[in-house]
Amino acid sequence: MPEPSVYLKGEFLPASQAHIAIFDASVVLGATVTDLCRTFNQIPFRLEDHVARFYRSCKYARITPPISAEATTEVAQELIRRNSALLQPDEELALVQFISPGEFRVYAGAAGGAGDMAPTYCMHTFPLPFRFWSHFFTDGAHVVTPSIRHVPPQCVDPKIKCRSRMHWWLADQETHLVDPKAVSLCLDLEGNVTETSGSNFLIYTGKEIVCPSRRNVLRGISVETVAELCVELNIRFVERDFQVYDVINAEEAFLASTPYCLAPVTKINGLTIGGGKPGPVLHQLLDRWSQRVGVNIVEQIVSAPGG
Repeated sequence: MPEPSVYLKGEFLPASQAHIAIFDASVVLGATVTDLCRTFNQIPFRLEDHVARFYRSCKYARITPPISAEATTEVAQELIRRNSALLQPDEELALVQFISPGEFRVYAGAAGGAGDMAPTYCMHTFPLPFRFWSHFFTDGAHVVTPSIRHVPPQCVDPKIKCRSRMHWWLADQETHLVDPKAVSLCLDLEGNVTETSGSNFLIYTGKEIVCPSRRNVLRGISVETVAELCVELNIRFVERDFQVYDVINAEEAFLASTPYCLAPVTKINGLTIGGGKPGPVLHQLLDRWSQRVGVNIVEQIVSAPGG
C-alpha cells in the first residue's frame, strides 16, 4: 500500500523513513516553530498566509529556513498533491510544517552550545479526523478555565506559533478532571480571557464579535477569515480584553481553528452560554464560509465516519 510522503531536510521521503534525531533541539529544548493549514476539496486554504506567518515566527525565533517562502509554498503544494492521491474524494488533509534550530553536536541541552547547526525543516500531512470535533456541532464545546495561566507576553510573544507548550499539557490535565471533553481556556495573569491550545476564542455580545487583544494571543488565520466575513455580513468585529464574566453573559461564543473553522461554545465552567446551543450568528458565519470554500463545513464534520 502506498505511503504518504514527508518533506524532511530537502527530500521527499516515505513517512516510515522520516526520522528526527533524539538530540535535535525540538526534542532537547522543545524549540520548534510550526504552522498548520488545511484543504477544502483537497486544495489548500490560504496557504500563502500560513507560509507568511510561519516565516514571521521563524524570524522571531532566529531560525532561518533553508528555502524561501516561495519555495516552501511550492513544496507544500507538491506534498498535498502527492498525499491527496491517497485519499478518498470526501477526505481532506492537514498540512503541518515545523522547524527547529537543528541537531546539537554534543547532547548537553543548552549547555552544549548551539555551534554550527543546520535547521531541521519538515512538512507532513495527515487526513483530518473530523469525528473528533463532531460533538462541537451537535452539543457545543465546553470550555474550562484551569488554574494554569497563559504564558505572559513579557516572556514569549504569543504571535509566534511554536510547540513549547508544557503549560497547555498541564492545563488540559486539570481541565479534563472537570470534563474529559472540555477545552482548556487559559486566562492571563490579570484574569483576561486568552485562547485555547488549538484555537482562538471569540464571543458575540451587543451586536459585535469580540476577539481578545492580540497582545495576549496569536490572532489566527481563521480569526482573520471571521473578521472578513463580518464585513460581508455587516457585523462589527472588535479586539479588546474581556473576562469570564463577559463570556458567561455573552449571547454566543466560538472556537476558531483551522481544522474545523468555527465551532460553537455553549458552556464555560459548567455554566450555559446564551441559549445553550449553536446560535444564529454562528450559522451566518459558517454559511458564508462554506460558500467561500465550496464545502458545507458543518455537514463535512458531522457526517464523518465515527462522528
